[in-house]
Amino acid sequence: MSTSAHRKGPFREGDLAQLTDPKGKLHTVKLTSGKVFHTHRGGVDHDAIIGLHSGSVIAATGGAVYLVLRPLLDDFVLSMPRGATPVYPKDAARIVGLMNLHPGDRIAEAGVGSGALTCSLLKAIGDHGQLFSYERREEFAKVAETNVTTWFGSHPDSWTLKLGDFALDLEERDLDAVVLDMLAPWECLEKVAASVSPGGVMIGYVATTTQLSKFVESIRVTGEWTEPRAEESLLRTWHLDGLSVRPDHRMNGHTGFLVSTRRLAPGAQLPPRRRRPAPGAYGEDYTGPGSDRAVAEQNNAKQLES
Repeated sequence: MSTSAHRKGPFREGDLAQLTDPKGKLHTVKLTSGKVFHTHRGGVDHDAIIGLHSGSVIAATGGAVYLVLRPLLDDFVLSMPRGATPVYPKDAARIVGLMNLHPGDRIAEAGVGSGALTCSLLKAIGDHGQLFSYERREEFAKVAETNVTTWFGSHPDSWTLKLGDFALDLEERDLDAVVLDMLAPWECLEKVAASVSPGGVMIGYVATTTQLSKFVESIRVTGEWTEPRAEESLLRTWHLDGLSVRPDHRMNGHTGFLVSTRRLAPGAQLPPRRRRPAPGAYGEDYTGPGSDRAVAEQNNAKQLES
């Protein structure tokens, strides 16, 4: 998998270059001979960047000085054109970790948004892996296609982008992992269960507590997955200036909840949960596992056996 930004050596035409101005603002440009990057501080000729090494400093025609680096994926994601709201780097990194991805894995994602998570997934599975991405909205798919192609320099051979409904159209089998970035991930559980190999991972990315609760309870009802685990990531940077060392006033707070679970083997039954739900957690009409009625029936059965 080749990327447009060569990792070593001087900049070449077609590479991505990141210009950082004196205030720390990032500008990502694709180097094209004869073009000029224009700002209110003056212009920077692309030809003046081509041939420099990453980490160089260059002056614009107005005198402002810019640091020139090859962009990190985190920086590219935050500056890329957007269709849907992107999965931010703090969540993308955690998703890749929870999915336990390796080079060569076969995975799928529901919803490509702006292609941010797609780039991270493709990097993790490498040239010999395969990512199947499903997107219902054509305009989002086009934005994601442009962003992913810009980052990698061409359409990765390991990526298949499909326009369709994941809950209806998913047809791949023996997948190592699946990530669901959609409004109603519980609608896909039957399809995902048929597509993920035993022990494979399913990750759900949801924004609200109501989605979180419904997704988790839907997973439990199927009896085909391990006990789901939910988390969120909060990122706080720090202000560093001499002896003035303190947390920044702003932080990257809640963006979404991550629900992770793994596929049980066919016919396997998950051991019952040892902890009872909190009183009233499921409402008065709930009679399922862990309810007062279910516990009473279990106790009666034990007494009869004895």
